[in-house]
Parts: sequence; structure tokens; C-alpha cells
Amino acid sequence: MDAPLAERIRPKTLEDYISQSHLVGENGSLTNQITRGIIPSLILWGPPGTGKTTLAQIIANSSNRPFYELSAINSGVKDVREVIDKAKQSGGLFTAKNPILFIDEIHRFSKSQQDSLLAAVEKGWVTLIGATTENPSFEVIPALLSRCQVYILNAFSKEDLETLLHRAIATDEILKSKKINLKETEALLRLSGGDGRKLLNIFELVINAADVSTSSDLIEITNERVMQLVQKNTVLYDKTGEQHYDIVSAFIKSIRGSDPNGAVYWLARMIEGGEDVKFIARRMLILASEDIGNANPTALIMANNTFQAVTTIGYPESRIILSQCAIYLAASAKSNASYMAIGKAQQIVKQTGDLPVPLHLRNAPTKLMKELGYGDEYKYSHDFPNNFAEQEFLPEEISETKFFEPGENAREKELRQFLKNRWKDKYDY
Repeated sequence: MDAPLAERIRPKTLEDYISQSHLVGENGSLTNQITRGIIPSLILWGPPGTGKTTLAQIIANSSNRPFYELSAINSGVKDVREVIDKAKQSGGLFTAKNPILFIDEIHRFSKSQQDSLLAAVEKGWVTLIGATTENPSFEVIPALLSRCQVYILNAFSKEDLETLLHRAIATDEILKSKKINLKETEALLRLSGGDGRKLLNIFELVINAADVSTSSDLIEITNERVMQLVQKNTVLYDKTGEQHYDIVSAFIKSIRGSDPNGAVYWLARMIEGGEDVKFIARRMLILASEDIGNANPTALIMANNTFQAVTTIGYPESRIILSQCAIYLAASAKSNASYMAIGKAQQIVKQTGDLPVPLHLRNAPTKLMKELGYGDEYKYSHDFPNNFAEQEFLPEEISETKFFEPGENAREKELRQFLKNRWKDKYDY
């Protein structure tokens, strides 16, 4: 049986590689490293069908390194250790020729599976290249992420996809034997969603379904013909393509905009498309703090309980829990005050650096520290009326800086009044 078209025309060199010019173009951030063969461990993050596996193979081929490949879907710790043992025997430590271990969908590895990679990466037994469609900040453990460079791959542009189609017709032995006319490509490009592999799969489906008796018969590609063949098999939501990002964006924005009808509609689109329940619940958990926060603290509890519940239950019953939570969050009062506060604080930290902790706030576990004044003049709040004693809790250089600005909802108005009663005019609440 012939391999799929996407596999048959997979590029072998950088010269044949399409798209991602910001990484492997003339001035790409990876071009020089690949050319020199000095490759760090790295994570390739991007939508499906954007060339992550192909790029890993090109890196291995161009540097003439041993190449080991695992898929996180069907590999475990035992498989990882076996490959690492082989890699240790086939390459030196921290040499230009140490083997490459490519792990597809690395975000699917558990913490223990990712832990099993740490020593091999740190000691240079392998150069790790991981591919993921999910944000590595959430899906890759910090210890492993800190040892890797993260490179982002983008969905294919319209021009990239057009180039891919014409290259397939010009270079694939099977397609070269047919008479193909690309009269219209809009439907092909739209259905692909920026996914090169999906584009080629649809294109091959259309070609194979053509009613021709000889190789000289014309196969004409039109939008109507593509839609006739593909539309009935196209799901409402493609969880591996561009819609994955667009629809979850619409879902979150509907909740943020306090529209439960929009929230439930986009939720249904994700459910019908078979989206991971944990992904949906995790996004609502983030929103509960970022967009609702202290306007309704129960929202975070609700979202967290939803995450725990759907993780245990799964489909189809979890759709009810997800719907309940989405409606609750959409109908809740909104505030991004906490989100804004930590952003302002982080910005000040970046601007001012490591300011010293005021003496009265420092811990004094030793006699010397006490003699140096650590903890002096600190006022223990519970020793004062209403459990409050006014004092400065910020470094002197940024004293009285205000990060938190309560919102105009009922609960945060209460917080504003509480703080105003405590601090009087100090922070002008």
C-alpha cells in the first residue's frame, strides 16, 4: 500500500522545507545552528501539520546524528529508558554527534515520564526535540522546560499551502502520472485550516475519488467538487486545527462578555468535536480568576470543582457539568483587578530589581539577625484593635505604590470600603 501523500513528499532538506521562515529562513533563529550542526535541546510548539516532525528529521539528517523517535501516545518510561540506553552507546557526551531523541506530542507524557528524560538531557546523552500542539508552559514540567529552547511554528499561510499543492503535483510520482488542473483552491485552503498535512490528505482524497479511466483523463479541482466530497465528513469543530484556537477564543470571550447563550453554543461546538474535557475546564478555571476574581470568589471554587469532576467523569455526562459552570461564569459579575494587579507588580519588579526587604519585615531566627535589627518595629496585627496596625509592607524605594484597584462591582466595592477604613487616605481607595 502506498504511503499517504503527505509522507511521500515530506521534505528531506531545509531547501525543500516550506514555511517557518522565522525559524529556518535566511535569517531564521535556527538556521545557523542547523547549518553548524550545534543543536540545543528544544521544544517545537505549533498547530498540527506545520512541519514539527519534518523539521526534527531534517535537523538530524543535516547534522548526521543518530535519530530516535517516540510517540507520547503509545510510549512509556520503559521505552524512554531503552532509547536513552541505545543513545548512550551510539554517541559521545556533549559532542556534535550526540543522538537526537524526538518525542512527538510530548505534552501527553506524564510527569514521571518527563522526569525520566531529565538526566539524559542534562548529561548530554541525547539532544531532545519535543513536538507539541499545547502550550509547553502548562504541559511540560519546569525542570525539563528550563533545559530546552522553545520555538513556535505558525500555521501555514495561504501562499505556503498553494506552494505545497503545486509541489505535490510536480514531485510526487503518483500525481505526476495524472493530468491535474488546479482550477480553484479556495475550498482546499479553507478546509485545511493552515494544516499542511490535512491539506494534502484532502487533496489526495479528491484526486482518488475522481472518475477517470485513463491517466490522460483530466482531473479538474474545483471548490464545488471539493465540498461535495469533503463537507459531509467535516466535523463542526476541528480540535487539531485552526478552529481549535478560534472556537475556544469565542467561548472564553462569550463568558467574559456575560453571554451564557454564546458560551453554551461554543461549548457545544467543542463537545461535538470531541475536545478534551480537561482542556475546556482548565480554560474556565483560568477565566474564573482572570476575568471574575474577587467580584465573585465562588467562581474559582466552582471552576476548580468542575475541573476535578469532569476529570473523573468524562464524556458524555461531563457536558452537563461543563454547561453548568460556563453558564454560572457567564452570568457572574466580572473583574480583572487581580489580573491587573499582578501584572503591575511584575512590571515594577522588572524595573526595580531585587529591592531589599525592609528590616521590620525580615525573619530573625538567629541572635545575630536580631542584633542587626531584623524584625525590629514590626507590628503584629493581632495585637491591635480590629487586627490591624498601619505600617509599610513595601521596600522604601516603592513605598505606598498601589497595585490593586478594586472594581466597580458589589463585592469589590465592599473590599474598597474595607481597605479605605483600614488605610484611610494612604492608598486613596
